[in-house]
Amino acid sequence: MTVTIIGLGLIGGSLALSLRQYGLAQHLIGVEASPAHARRAQELGLVDAIETDLPTAVRRADLVVVAVPMDAMLAVLPAVLDAVGPQHVVIDVGSTKGALLAAVVGHPRRGRFVAAHPMAGTEYSGPDAAVAGLFEGKNVVLCDTEHSDPDAVQLVEKLFQALRMRLLHLDAAAHDLHTAYVSHISHLSSFALALTVLEKEKEEQRIFDLAGGGFQSTVRLAKSAPATWVPIFRQNRLNVLDVLDEHLHQLQVLRGLLTQEDYDGLAEQIGQANRIRKMLP
Repeated sequence: MTVTIIGLGLIGGSLALSLRQYGLAQHLIGVEASPAHARRAQELGLVDAIETDLPTAVRRADLVVVAVPMDAMLAVLPAVLDAVGPQHVVIDVGSTKGALLAAVVGHPRRGRFVAAHPMAGTEYSGPDAAVAGLFEGKNVVLCDTEHSDPDAVQLVEKLFQALRMRLLHLDAAAHDLHTAYVSHISHLSSFALALTVLEKEKEEQRIFDLAGGGFQSTVRLAKSAPATWVPIFRQNRLNVLDVLDEHLHQLQVLRGLLTQEDYDGLAEQIGQANRIRKMLP
């Protein structure tokens, strides 16, 4: 296939590496709003060519991947569908789906689009963040596939299976709800923890000296770019607020037990939290 990837950051760049690694793309075309990122993507060999005209880049491809931030996605995806023909397949790799799918409802080429969310990533961004093998062994969620053409769904399923990913199917509303619970709140909590430590601990050297593995793993996501995460929080605001309210409640419960010196109660709550062991490796 010839594959056009729009957005050559962490996910778009990593997908380019994986497509090349598994021999799934013979020619990779990149579209990138940042000239510096475009140059770097070519230096790194992520793509074979950069195309500055979006319709041309779309028409030259068999498969088009839209991997831009979520707010930009709302404008870019309809423009991509305007340029595709009945032979093209389009996917996104975005972290929210409700607003995006609403933006293309009724589009005459809606059937050529398959909404996808590979559940993989790191805290880094830009072409230099691209990682070979990022998707292997991870899940990918395909949303509202009943509104996509069967041949497009079949191609996308085979593609992700070839990348050694596990397929899940959800409707857009369920996807946005559950990603708020298991992904979006994790980032928001990490941002809050980083802000807390930076506010309370004024000596940067002490953070460097004393931060152990637990702190580093918990705060790792706070390195994530605001340009990526503010649009996600905006588009999934109601679900994120819902889970954030519950998170704040649980913090208040733990604070109350500690204030009251109820260490048996605290141990019970920690024990309840330990049930997550059964769900995660």
